Amino acid sequence: MFEFEVNDMTCGHCVGAITKALNAGAPGVVPEFNVESHRVTVSGASDAEAIATIIREAGYSPVRVK
Repeated sequence: MFEFEVNDMTCGHCVGAITKALNAGAPGVVPEFNVESHRVTVSGASDAEAIATIIREAGYSPVRVK
């Protein structure tokens, strides 16, 4: 499981955009979102940098927390 702080994720639209990008780029991963704390937790992935790249390419700025 990887956790990212995504400070520019501020609403449900952002969650939808990141979810869509993860579903396309890393099928099978399970994202969980906390918009209030700007956190995205992704389970089922083996490469944190690949997940960060997918989120970046969706237009957001992830910083790995753990």
